[in-house]
Amino acid sequence: MSHWPEQPVNVIIKWLKDHNRSFIVADFGCGDARLAKNVKNKVFSFDLISKDPSVIACDMSKTPLDSSTVDVAVFCLSLMGTDYPSYLNEAQRVLKPGGWLLIAEVKSRFDPITGGADPNKFVKAISELGFTSVLKDFSNKMFILFHFQKKKRESSKSKAIEWPELKPCLYKRR
Repeated sequence: MSHWPEQPVNVIIKWLKDHNRSFIVADFGCGDARLAKNVKNKVFSFDLISKDPSVIACDMSKTPLDSSTVDVAVFCLSLMGTDYPSYLNEAQRVLKPGGWLLIAEVKSRFDPITGGADPNKFVKAISELGFTSVLKDFSNKMFILFHFQKKKRESSKSKAIEWPELKPCLYKRR
């Protein structure tokens, strides 16, 4: 990733700086908490393991946040694991109505030709979770950027969502 022409976290940092600085952000799978260190927003940084006291170590499907308390939920190269839908369910729970869900993922995970998930099925599943798709940006060679907005009204019917299997990320040692 260090050789990528553009880092997805920097794109998300720019998006946050261009929007409301009073937005409360939940950074799911934050890694080194770069997002929190580069914006003025209040950021809750979550990761499975943490050596940084500013990062909350937890299962991302069960964060300590109250429901409807966050304006922006971020997944930047962090939808790892086979149970990634539980992370998105948690983001849906903590987001305020009208809140933003920003997802950046490695492009190869969404290449149906090589066994990756169909990005349209991914968008459909998240839409069924209660979001409106606002942006699908495929312009970067290395990652895809998705922006969703949580619907202001929840649908009353609960149905099973068919989640596509995301292709694992394979990193080559150089």
